[in-house]
Amino acid sequence: MGWVTAPRIPAALALGGAVAIGVMTAVQARINGQLGVHLDDGFVAAVISFGSGLVILIVLSAAFPAGRAGFARLVEGIRERRIPWWMLAGGAAGALTVATQGLAVGLIGVSLFTVGVVAGQTVSGLLLDRAGFGPAGIVAVTVPRLIGGALALVAVSLAVAGDGLAGVPLWMAVLPVLAGAGIAWQQATNGRLRQRVQTPLTATLVNFAGGTILLAIAAVVHVGLVGAPRPLPADPWLYLGGAIGVVYIALGTAIVRDTGVLLLGLGAVVGQLCASVLIDAVWPTPTGPGLVQELAMVTIALLSVVVAAVPWRRRRAR
Repeated sequence: MGWVTAPRIPAALALGGAVAIGVMTAVQARINGQLGVHLDDGFVAAVISFGSGLVILIVLSAAFPAGRAGFARLVEGIRERRIPWWMLAGGAAGALTVATQGLAVGLIGVSLFTVGVVAGQTVSGLLLDRAGFGPAGIVAVTVPRLIGGALALVAVSLAVAGDGLAGVPLWMAVLPVLAGAGIAWQQATNGRLRQRVQTPLTATLVNFAGGTILLAIAAVVHVGLVGAPRPLPADPWLYLGGAIGVVYIALGTAIVRDTGVLLLGLGAVVGQLCASVLIDAVWPTPTGPGLVQELAMVTIALLSVVVAAVPWRRRRAR
C-alpha cells in the first residue's frame, strides 16, 4: 500500500519515533566522531559510515519485494521525469551531517554538536513547514510552534554561554548549524521521494547512494592533499554508524508526514540532547559545557517540544 493511502501514525507514536531518531543521531555522532579521531581523517570516517549503510540498504532492497518494487518505481519516475532531480539530493545533507560528525564530534563532544544542529534544524524546520516543502504540505506556523522553536534556540544560547566554546575553531561551531538546516531539508525531501516510490527503503537507499558518492569524492581529494589516514581500528563498534543511520533516516522518512518538519526536528532534539548529556558524562571529550549547563539545555529543549506538540485550543468566548 502506498504512502498516499496509508493510515496516519498516532501523534504520540510519531513523536516517540522522532525522539528515538535523536537518540540514534547522538549515538551515531559519537561513533563516527571517535572513528574520525582514530583515523585522523573525518572524511574517510564519513565514507566508511555512509558506505556501510549503503551496502546494508542494497542487500535489503534486493531481498524484500517492497525494495525491488520501490526501485522499479524510482527508475520509472526518473525516466518519465515524475521524480525531479532535487528529490534525489537528500544524500547531500546526510553527507554533510556525517562528515561534520567525523570532523568535529570527537573533539567538541556530542552536546555542542547537537546544540548547533538544534539551531539549524529549528529555523529550517519552521521555514520549510511554512513553505509547504514537506510531504504534509503547508503546516501552519502557530504561536505554540513559534514559542517551541524560540525555546529550542534558548537552549542553544545556554550551550554557548560561558567557556563552552573556548578554544574551539569557528568552523567547528558553524558546521553543525549547517548540518541541522540540512537535516530538516533532508527529512522533507526524503518524505516527498517516499511518496513517489511508496516505500521508505528506496528513499533511504537514494539518500545513502548520493551521500556516499559525495563523501568518496571529498575523501579522495582530502587524502590527496594531506596523505593517507591512520590504519583502520580493530574495534567493531566503530563501524556501526552506517547501520544506525539506515534506521533513523528510514524512520524519519516514514513519520515526517505525520509530524511535520519542525515537530520531527524538535522531537529529535530532545532525544539528541538527553542522549548527549549521558554520552558526554560517561565518555567526556576535550571540550564541552559542564553537566549543569547541559541539564539546563535539556530541560528547556523538552519544554520546547511540549509547547510545540500539545494541541493547544483557544478558549471560545461565551
